[in-house]
Amino acid sequence: MSFGPPPSVYTASAQSADKTRVRRRRRLLGGVAAAVVAGALVIGAVALWPSSGDDQKNAATVKQAPDEVSETHEKPPASLDGELGVQHDEEKLTSDTRYGPGLWATDTLAVRGVRNRLEGYKYTPGYDTTAWSLTLDGHLCATSRDMTADHRTAVVVQPDHSGGSGDDAVCDEVVMVDLDTGKKLWQRTIPGADFAYVTNTNLALTKGVVAIAWGHGSAAYDMANGKKLWGASTAADCQDQGYAGGRALLALVKCGRSGDATYRVQKLDARTGKPRWTYQVSKGVQGVYLPSADPPVLAVEAGDIDVTDLITLDGTDGHRAATISMSGYEPLCGASVSYFGVLDKCPGLVVGRDRLYVMSKESFGEDEPADRIVAFDVEKGIMKGKFEGRPFQNVVPLRADGDNLILYRRSMDTIRPAAVVAWNSGTDKETPYLYFHLPEDEEPPLSDPERSHIVYAHGHVFFAPREMERDDKDAKIPVLSVLGVGSVGPKH
Repeated sequence: MSFGPPPSVYTASAQSADKTRVRRRRRLLGGVAAAVVAGALVIGAVALWPSSGDDQKNAATVKQAPDEVSETHEKPPASLDGELGVQHDEEKLTSDTRYGPGLWATDTLAVRGVRNRLEGYKYTPGYDTTAWSLTLDGHLCATSRDMTADHRTAVVVQPDHSGGSGDDAVCDEVVMVDLDTGKKLWQRTIPGADFAYVTNTNLALTKGVVAIAWGHGSAAYDMANGKKLWGASTAADCQDQGYAGGRALLALVKCGRSGDATYRVQKLDARTGKPRWTYQVSKGVQGVYLPSADPPVLAVEAGDIDVTDLITLDGTDGHRAATISMSGYEPLCGASVSYFGVLDKCPGLVVGRDRLYVMSKESFGEDEPADRIVAFDVEKGIMKGKFEGRPFQNVVPLRADGDNLILYRRSMDTIRPAAVVAWNSGTDKETPYLYFHLPEDEEPPLSDPERSHIVYAHGHVFFAPREMERDDKDAKIPVLSVLGVGSVGPKH
């Protein structure tokens, strides 16, 4: 079975760009490598953060409807010492790269998308327990970053068309899955998806709706029963490239050919697909990403192949609120694997309700922070605080939680562990959640947001490589697929 469109200049250049990005972010630590036993997880780390008292009161839990996109509230666990709770390996890897485009976390499971299947793993300290496994009709083409409050998500699949007249590389099947049980709730063939490939298909969830676009057409489905709600044909002059979901649905519309294309962003009525407002992106912009629908945030490539600016919009009428230069920052929009739906995924950027948080570029000075996370006011675009890493210990923004940012800081040695921390940019208070060490051989790729999914939810942090490759010296050695860490104390 083929995976993606037939080989072309586009796919070859995308793969070359991926390798260049990975090389750019790899760095040698010289003599500061951690002296940690390979494959072991060190617990009982020394606490290096002061307690922040009651700064967790800022994010009260709000009860959500089952079909809303999940927004969980976190609180510090009883113990800050981390223990291994999930460690699953992929076996029988061929010489080809095996891709892992999805990672979701419920209160009891880590769910992983790999190749042509989804699997749920129980959080069980000391054990590798597979709760369920769902084999799909073909390779995963696109995944949502989100799930519903009752733990459902959708994926786009590239089914096997080899027995018919269709293109074997077309991604024309959408599947809704219960992440608690692994049950396939419904699946539909997407009409008119003749040019939907793994390189251009994007998927988003908002309340009650699954929306898919591939630059040559679009389709939206009722989340409950799979009924098609609306869509666009390939004949239109302007086409939806993809969507950002969550509390609202935002569409990126492209008009014209790549050389002189123009873009506009629209807030849609999710049930009908009709625009509520439109923002016209300036001419000359080469690319646009949608890291957030509510508040609306655009990441634009203006005169460069990298993101040059963030543009925040007013959610009521779509007028521009602020422009934030990304000089010196790395939002990493589109910088991970260049397929599986990248339009709304920026692993170096997190958007909260009134703050956005972005990673700075790396610094390699021995006495300088490896990088920092800077908070900006969404409405005004002004800086509202910064959280600095430590020498050779990068910090990565993971998700917003009320007024807090939950972030990850990588380890450096047995004395300085990795950590998950909640940071309030308004008060500059830091609340530690977990201290732990990752296995030494796995720590560099797992700590790099371009090379690994990193998800924190319900007191657990999970790491999953975006790509898995076998060891050429011994192809029989399994390759790590997902690793999870939680508190050794009583569960909250």
